[in-house]
Amino acid sequence: MYPEASPTEAPPADRNLAEAVTTFVELRPRLFGIAYRVLGSATEAEDVVQEAWLRWQRTDRSAVVSPAAFLSSTTTRLAINVAQSARVRRETYIGPWLPEPIDTSIDAVAGAERAEALELALLLVLQKLTPTERTAYVLREAFEYGYSEIAEILRLTPVNARKIVSRARKHLTDDERDSVDVQEHRRLLDAFVAAAQEGDVASLEALLTPDAVSLSDGNGLRGAARVPVIGRARVANLSTAASRFWPTVEIAPVQANGRAGVLLYRDGRPATFMTIAATRRGIHRVLWVFTPDKIAGFLGSRAACARPPARPGDAVARELTQEGSGSSGSSYAACRG
Repeated sequence: MYPEASPTEAPPADRNLAEAVTTFVELRPRLFGIAYRVLGSATEAEDVVQEAWLRWQRTDRSAVVSPAAFLSSTTTRLAINVAQSARVRRETYIGPWLPEPIDTSIDAVAGAERAEALELALLLVLQKLTPTERTAYVLREAFEYGYSEIAEILRLTPVNARKIVSRARKHLTDDERDSVDVQEHRRLLDAFVAAAQEGDVASLEALLTPDAVSLSDGNGLRGAARVPVIGRARVANLSTAASRFWPTVEIAPVQANGRAGVLLYRDGRPATFMTIAATRRGIHRVLWVFTPDKIAGFLGSRAACARPPARPGDAVARELTQEGSGSSGSSYAACRG
């Protein structure tokens, strides 16, 4: 593993390694932030940072003029390599692929850098770019690198670096560029969950944009929708069709990628993560993550106010794609206070 301990614990004879540890630990938040935004996977980002640490250990550090530039370049190039292979692997992914959400309420590393290019919906759009376009955009928009710095990292000319960033920006719709603030995002999510619990289709439709899309990441798990659900009415009906599952799960508010989300627990363990993406027009994306590996990072984030299940039931994923009826009292509203 890369170091976590204080470099003061290093023996005197290993002062150079101690200095290397200090430098790496200071830069680690930025390195993880770059890798995560490029890859959309905390697991893969951690692997990239680990490899960057190993290379930093093996490098003749006396010849390195700027450790920050060296480590950022190393991490970025490693992330691009992983992204290129990941694109091939995702061709066999069953159903929509969503970025892995990270718990920014307890992860100081994830929250240590700028919030730009961190929202799940934007990360999803970035995955449609080439690894080089994605990386250039992340370095510029999330970390404010100059075009000459981006060019050096990506081995381009500054002019080409500027063109690539410009091309990447054009892929973003007005919705991706015009997200509501954190408080309004929380308000809309609260309203969405409350309406879904009550089976209130009219209220849900009032919250959703006409072109709203619901995406479920389950990689073949039974019940997780394998195609996007498109349109205000269909998304609202899908959410209320699951109304009978709400009393059977614990609902815990969390902060994921700097924005509000909810975890749905079953048997004391997170079963599903859900969040939204919204602009002044309303909610235009509803994102569900069922894949266990992608929500494992929330195991330590259970909210104390979450309500125990009222009765045993079927898997959350199955309930979310079946017709249902009825309504339930809202523990989520009470939990939010």
